[in-house]
Amino acid sequence: MSRQKAEQDQQLIDTVEKAWQTGMQNYQQGHAAAAKANFDYAVDLMLTSGLDIRNDPALSAEFDRIVDAENTQELDALRQKTNAASQAAEPAPVDIANDVTFPVDPNVKAQAEAELKVTQSDLPLVMNDPVASFINFFTHTTLGHNTIVGSLTRAGRYKEMIQRVLKEEGVPQDLFYLAVAESGFRPQAVNPRSDAAGMWQFMPYGTYGLRRTAWYDERFDPEKSTRAYAREIKANYEQLGDWYLAMAAYDWGAGNVQRAVQRTGYADFWELYRRNNLPAETKNYVPIIIAVTIMAKNPKQYGLDDLAPDPPLLDDTVTTDYAVDLRLVSDITGAPLQEIEALNPSLLRMSTPPDEPFDLHLPAGAKAGFEQTIAEIPEDKRRYWRYHVLQPSDTISDIARTYHVSTSEIAFVNQLSSTEDLSGVDALVIPVAPSSAPSSLRTARYKVRHGDTVVTVADRFGVTVEQLRRWNHLKGSELAVGRSLYVSEPARITGSSRGRHGRGTRRHASAKETASHSTAASERGQKRSGGHPARRVDESRAHAVAGSSAKKKKHI
Repeated sequence: MSRQKAEQDQQLIDTVEKAWQTGMQNYQQGHAAAAKANFDYAVDLMLTSGLDIRNDPALSAEFDRIVDAENTQELDALRQKTNAASQAAEPAPVDIANDVTFPVDPNVKAQAEAELKVTQSDLPLVMNDPVASFINFFTHTTLGHNTIVGSLTRAGRYKEMIQRVLKEEGVPQDLFYLAVAESGFRPQAVNPRSDAAGMWQFMPYGTYGLRRTAWYDERFDPEKSTRAYAREIKANYEQLGDWYLAMAAYDWGAGNVQRAVQRTGYADFWELYRRNNLPAETKNYVPIIIAVTIMAKNPKQYGLDDLAPDPPLLDDTVTTDYAVDLRLVSDITGAPLQEIEALNPSLLRMSTPPDEPFDLHLPAGAKAGFEQTIAEIPEDKRRYWRYHVLQPSDTISDIARTYHVSTSEIAFVNQLSSTEDLSGVDALVIPVAPSSAPSSLRTARYKVRHGDTVVTVADRFGVTVEQLRRWNHLKGSELAVGRSLYVSEPARITGSSRGRHGRGTRRHASAKETASHSTAASERGQKRSGGHPARRVDESRAHAVAGSSAKKKKHI
């Protein structure tokens, strides 16, 4: 490397480092919007430097560090959202158990001992004071009873899938109940103290095959995280030789449990319990799982016989290699957006990732219709365009106002001969511009908001950083809040006539050909394979964390 090149690299790194440090300070102080602006600015500096980032080790390391920081911030935002929505309202049993103590009711214990004799389980269930105290708590306190009812109700959605995976991985079926202690069967649960996340509460690092990118976090994928859980607890058992110790290791870490065994000479959970060689949470953890298992297998005795588990989540799966917004998926399948989100809890951005395979889950029976309809929408428009099923009272003007597009655009992409006549039309493809911008048939303006950078605005409107700078005579990357920017969309948006049911494939092909021809001039030189800088940021983020999987909380 020449001296001049080295100096150029170091100057860029120093400037980027300053923005990164400012971002970290804002992040640690809770200023999420300011931190995001700092991180975006740092990324923007590198992407627009003209230097070969990926083939320069120093620049590549700096870029990966920035992307990692932004990924961490996105997890924090999800954590705050999840906490507000559900976790604060219903903590997991292992969390509430650390704050209170429960007496042992002799009658409850005697009843449980009798039931245990006829309770079938592939785990070695026992009855003692710690287990009896939790049975008493879950049975005779409002908080405990509501917690167990909520957990076992949600469990119905995932039980068949979890037990199938446990069987495939060769571990006991009743390890299913460990999820009660971990998350209450909430796939998007996030621990506010440790950042452990998902149904099985994996940390955002580890070696169990769960990936995190800027687009998705597989810790929130019920099936993938279940398989990772089954493999981890099986590994714990193979190391420690006892299922109770394996459970304790899932909470505290196999290395910690192994050292406790070596210190005491006892490879027995209850002996470590009595000798206080376990942390308080781990001491509670195993008795909770045993108590829940006994109660779930004897529902009548514990007031759970009226519990109605949620029905199993049934779905179809399509593998995408393109970005598609979940709102468009909802439009096409006719399922509520909330249902689509629930079927795909690992997605962080309301969209599948671009340019890599992703298993998109759809309502059962929706696969064929989805694949037929999505094929008629240009691939690079699937993050923005919508699909509108017509109601008897709909007019094209009403639809245009709803989606903030022009009637002529809707008519063009759907090959309507009139902007008034919708006879014989069942549904329309709606060419919505990115971020619901004004009509793409004319130059539009956008007012800068807090947190915006040149990169994020370019990404929002589907243009390049260079174009945005040229149209607005920008020299740097920072944007003043309130400034009005010129943005640009294609002269005409390519489209299809998928909405025109019953017109035949010839008509559909004609619509795509016509629309593509009209946009060729405005989109020349912007091939999808090149992408705009914001797209490259996301790909680099995915590269930066491609080797990252998740590991259980507290592991060292």
